[in-house]
Parts: sequence; C-alpha cells; structure tokens
Amino acid sequence: MAKTILKAVIIAGGAGTRMWPASRKKMPKQLLPLIGRKSLLRLSWDRLTGLCKPKDIYVCAASAYRALIRKDLPKLPAANYIGEPEGRDSAAAIGFAAAVLHARDPETVMAVVTADHVIEPKQQFQAAFRTAAKLAVEHDDALIVFGVKPRYPHTGLGYLHRGRRIGETDPPAFAVRRFKEKPDAATARRYQKAGTYYWNSGMFVWRTATILDHIRRFEPALGRSIKKFLPDADTPRRTATMKRLYPKLKRISIDFAIMEKAPKVLMVELPCDWHDVGNFAALGEVLPAGPDGSIHLGPRVISLDSRGNIIVGPKNHIVATLGVKDLVIVHTPDATLVCSKQEAVRLKEVVEQVRAMKLDRHL
Repeated sequence: MAKTILKAVIIAGGAGTRMWPASRKKMPKQLLPLIGRKSLLRLSWDRLTGLCKPKDIYVCAASAYRALIRKDLPKLPAANYIGEPEGRDSAAAIGFAAAVLHARDPETVMAVVTADHVIEPKQQFQAAFRTAAKLAVEHDDALIVFGVKPRYPHTGLGYLHRGRRIGETDPPAFAVRRFKEKPDAATARRYQKAGTYYWNSGMFVWRTATILDHIRRFEPALGRSIKKFLPDADTPRRTATMKRLYPKLKRISIDFAIMEKAPKVLMVELPCDWHDVGNFAALGEVLPAGPDGSIHLGPRVISLDSRGNIIVGPKNHIVATLGVKDLVIVHTPDATLVCSKQEAVRLKEVVEQVRAMKLDRHL
C-alpha cells in the first residue's frame, strides 16, 4: 500500500472574546505571542512540522487576517490560505477547507487541528496523528477524533464516551459510543472516575471524500453550497465564490452538525499534556509562575504582598499590585480588565455589555 500523505488544516477562526481586551478584531487570540513569545497559531504550525511538509499545511481563518498570518507563518504557501469572508462556525470552515483539499486530490487524508491549544510533547502528538491517518485509510467510512484523558473534572469541555478497542494501535484507538456535552460538576467527577470518558480535543482526521459525504447527508444545505464551490475551490475564483456563498450558511459546529450524527466515529487517544487556552486563567496551566505564584506578561510589573495573579501589560505601562491574590489583570491602551481567576470564564458577559454600550470599536 502506498504511503499515506497527510494534509493538515489549522482552523484559526474565532474572535477570542474570552481574552479581551488583549484579543480584538485586529489581533485575535490565536496571534497573541503568549507562550515563549510565540503565538498559539505558530505553536500549532510547529507541532505539524515533520508530520506534514509546509506545502501540505493549510490555514483557514478570516480573510482580514491574511497578512498577519502570512507574517507569523512565513513558510505557509499563499495558495494554502483559505480566507473566510466571515465566521460561520466550524462546520462551514471545515467543509469548505475539505473541498479545497479534495479539489486538489480526491484521495486526500485530511487532519483538522486547532490554533488555541498547547500540546506537548510534539512526538506523541505526531504519533497519534499517524495512527489516525492509518485508520482513516483502513476504515474509509469513519470519522476520527482525538480524546484526552481528563486530568480533573472539567465542566467547560465536551466529552467522548469510548467503546470497544479498534485494533492494536499505539496509541490505542476505540469506537466512540457517544458524544457528551459540557457536564455539571457531579457528572464531570463521575466521568473522570469511570475512566472511559475523554475530553474532546476538537481535532480530527478523515478522508476528504468521507467528510464531504457526511456533510451532504446530515447538513444538506451546507452540502449544496460546497457542491457549488467545488469547481472554484482550487482556482483564482475561490475567494469570490466563498464571499458569495458563505454569508448564507448556517452557524453550527462540526460536532453538532456531523460528529454526533455520524454512524462510525473512532477515537485515537492523545497521550499528551493538552491545554485548552480558552481564557487568561488557563495560562496558569502552561506558563511558569514566579516565586509568588504569579505570572507576569509584561516587563513593568511591581508586585508587593501579592500572589497567584496573572498580569498582562504593555512595555510602556507600569502595573502595580499590593496585597491582592488570584486576580487576572490585563491592561491595554484603551481598556483594562480586573477579575478573579475563578470568574475569568465569564468574560464573554463583559464583552457583551461592552458591545451593547458601543464602547469598543475594535470588537
């Protein structure tokens, strides 16, 4: 059997409102240099290096970010940037990206990876994707997702309930019995204790022909739009055709649209240190803290009798704390956020009020 060439699409959409005010329309979360002076998008690209050649890596993101992303990823081929005219959630982004890859090669095995996670070590990540690519060829009617063993009872993530083991792969693969939505605290504790529930990583592998067939079956309106798009998907008309078709698409995630309805879903265990950097408090899991347990992202921070804080400030502004603990403090030229780390998950509520009051023209 010929060697399977895996092609990867980094899905880098999303407004990143849970990291406001640092994340705005002009500089979304995935482009902020938060981890070792690298963006989350760049970390995603680096994880793929060695698994895929640069010519086989694509990015699907807003058309408006093309210049910023090409600067952050200088090895990304121009033709591999799939620009969304506007955000319509992951089903549309993944479906249209699959059409681009399929138009180039109908035998493509496609990986969908995220741009807002920290995943280590790279070797284990790549081993899991190689296993999934092999399964996608052997089970060409299957959709493959990656599951992470829960480190704690997380209530902000979806879960996968694993079934029987599939083959003798390393890392192991299983049938997926069902998808579970974000649970309450008691259910999350039960999931972790059971040992058969995994966090849903939001990353996938499949044949482009398979995912496009599933879209036609379960989201026929999206399927019809993709059928209209396919003749232009690998031509200079791609951008204009997307601009014409995209605004009419339903906003729906790939999980709700396809994965929860698909008759055959497999899960490859992702044996990695996996972190969803969804808000500022999550930085505490991936960045080293100082002696006081605080994380300072900014050179001009003064911290007296304070501990456990996450402070983000610009180069030319002093941020000082005195006698406070477990806060998130983010200062930008036109907005300042102060909240407890526990309440950081509610930041969208603040952003909604800012929008309603028309206080931030950059949202």
